[in-house]
Amino acid sequence: MNQALPSRIDGVRAALAARLSVDGETLQPLADTGLAHDHIVIGETGSLVRIPKQSQLDLRADENLEYQAACFARASASGHVPRLHEVLMPDAALPMGALIVDQIKGRPLRLPDDLDAMADCLAAIHALPLDDDHAPLKNPPDTLADTFTEILLQSAFIARAGLHPESEAQIRVELQAAGRTLAQADRPLTTLIAFDAHPGNYLMDEAGRAILVDLEKARYGAPGFDLAHASLYTSTTWDLESRAVLSQDQVAGFHNAWLSAVPDELAAATTPWLMPLRQMMWLWSVTWCTKWKVQSLEDAGHSPSTENWSAELSDDALIAHVADRVHDYLDPETIAQVRMDWAEPDATIMSASAL
Repeated sequence: MNQALPSRIDGVRAALAARLSVDGETLQPLADTGLAHDHIVIGETGSLVRIPKQSQLDLRADENLEYQAACFARASASGHVPRLHEVLMPDAALPMGALIVDQIKGRPLRLPDDLDAMADCLAAIHALPLDDDHAPLKNPPDTLADTFTEILLQSAFIARAGLHPESEAQIRVELQAAGRTLAQADRPLTTLIAFDAHPGNYLMDEAGRAILVDLEKARYGAPGFDLAHASLYTSTTWDLESRAVLSQDQVAGFHNAWLSAVPDELAAATTPWLMPLRQMMWLWSVTWCTKWKVQSLEDAGHSPSTENWSAELSDDALIAHVADRVHDYLDPETIAQVRMDWAEPDATIMSASAL
């Protein structure tokens, strides 16, 4: 149960009154739909408060807030993310601080109908010119090695996650395959990416644009990771309101919409990596599932870091939903079906890779 929300609301109220001279506005919490943040609407101001429950990058509270602020600020030029208004740095009332951003009034994605809109959103972010100063966002010298390192750290939880032996065997086969991808000399082109591009993180605004509303894990890396996270089964079935199972034709259409929307150089540099990074992003997702299975059972107050997946931080209904999704994604039959994307790719899904 999300027992900490009332105190977080009190902290926001105190911060608005003391730091921003905003008082008397009705604070309306939104439904608890995410493991990383609470969201509170500030009256009729058109603004939303994002209050971290934790840091998914295991950053100190102040560093986490500065990182998230940079994510919104860097991506704002795309026109497809909420604008950042204020940063409420951590204090006694708000231990993890908060961001105030645009409240996006819209609806969840409807897939597959909104795939092109999602592709346009990601293309606008990926096509942004790179800043000379990348700090504080992650900017690894080797985006493949950095992501593979995250996968390996998460895979340490496999042994404690109680997986079906066939599931564990399939995941370990794919870990070896990803290692072979990493051993290649070539590397994909780097852009600003969201790294959390699953369909549940968008809203369709009144103008018909897909707006990416969650950006706390943005970094400089390979666009193929975002394209995969936007269209894999482990992503498109995560959120109840945007849930869909995409066909290979639909995934290929999504790829082609993105390839048509970005500069030719970026399209050409990304196409060979669509399938390898799809496989690697899936590995990241399923190894995260093993990590969540283990860490969700831990006491929230005993976490040694700011990264905290304890079930105590979220509503029971949300935890039940996540547990259901994790169970499905780690099922051996589900794993075998997803692996068909790159093990025996249909001509339709490969058509984008051959452009």
